[in-house]
Amino acid sequence: MREAIDAVERGLALEAEGDAVGMGKTFVRFGAQRQALQALGAASASAGVAATKTWVQSPDGGWPLLVLFETSGGRRVAVVEATALSQLRTGALSGIATRLLAEPGADEMAVIGSGRQASTQVAAVAAVRKLRRLRVWSPTPAHRHRFAARMREAFGCEVVESPSAAAAAQGAPIVTAAAHVTTPVLSAAMLARGAHVNAVSVTVSGRAELQPDVLPRCASVCTDSLQAVRDLSDEFRAHYGARNAWGEVRSLAAALAAGMRRPPGADLTLYKGMGTGIADLALAIEVLARARLQGVGLKLPDLALADPRLSR
Repeated sequence: MREAIDAVERGLALEAEGDAVGMGKTFVRFGAQRQALQALGAASASAGVAATKTWVQSPDGGWPLLVLFETSGGRRVAVVEATALSQLRTGALSGIATRLLAEPGADEMAVIGSGRQASTQVAAVAAVRKLRRLRVWSPTPAHRHRFAARMREAFGCEVVESPSAAAAAQGAPIVTAAAHVTTPVLSAAMLARGAHVNAVSVTVSGRAELQPDVLPRCASVCTDSLQAVRDLSDEFRAHYGARNAWGEVRSLAAALAAGMRRPPGADLTLYKGMGTGIADLALAIEVLARARLQGVGLKLPDLALADPRLSR
């Protein structure tokens, strides 16, 4: 995770310099269960590569594939099964935001959720703050128990299973929402003054993870994609769009470049993760370099262009 954070930081630096540009997330819903076909991507002139990632978000999760292309001739360079990559980049972005905005002495974290994203969220916070205690809540006790045991073994800190989301968040200086939710899981009453919140549960419209009373308390707010929160975050559109106050939200790339720090005496700070192709691209570049160095992966066949068959 520390190496993933470093790689994503390099990508955000390229974004701040205008060298890396992201493709806005696009999706289409279908089916009775409202599944979604989603895609996003990015390109870097200096790195000479572009990437696009696509997946179907279903009730059972998604299995994303990332395709890396050369920008010069457009040839494909690699295909990455990007489930682990996506977890790492989502966690890395939260880790960067936590390092910038959480209290320097924060040593206790509450995580709402116990799935794949939750584990890398904990790892990211542990990479930037020395965790003394972790509180865990998710709606299924068996999942919560297994997750707590894994986190205890992985990070060696005290891990407490909480009976509710409110009990987990109460008094915690770092609170991360990383559960599959359709209705808000965090309210202002649950959050202590001085807390930093990572909200990464919801990345599409039609769902929410924050009650409307959370954002008015936030002294500093940043996101990995300004375009995505404008287009897809119901909470942000209701609070910032209604007032045309988007200037109150900073991109994580700009915050990092400016050396942003938690404002003294801040009530709450918040990072909203929507997913950014620039972070995917940054990690894909690193994955490809290591695959080549270590000789791992399957060699793709050389391209051989052929005309389509026009008749039988």
